[in-house]
Amino acid sequence: MPRGNPNSQTRASEKYQKKAGYKVKGFKLKGDVADRFASACERAGVSQSAAITRLMEQFISEHKEQ
Repeated sequence: MPRGNPNSQTRASEKYQKKAGYKVKGFKLKGDVADRFASACERAGVSQSAAITRLMEQFISEHKEQ
């Protein structure tokens, strides 16, 4: 649950994300890589989240268990 005194929209969003199976992943990247990735996503007109999801799905399909 969010810290502090979350408003009803924050609580509703968190409830939906939990129900839909969303998870937060945090990781560190070198600044120049993160900046270039953000710029490339902006040029492509896609969100960084959508691009990372696509990359993860591609990686998973290439490394399926036999």
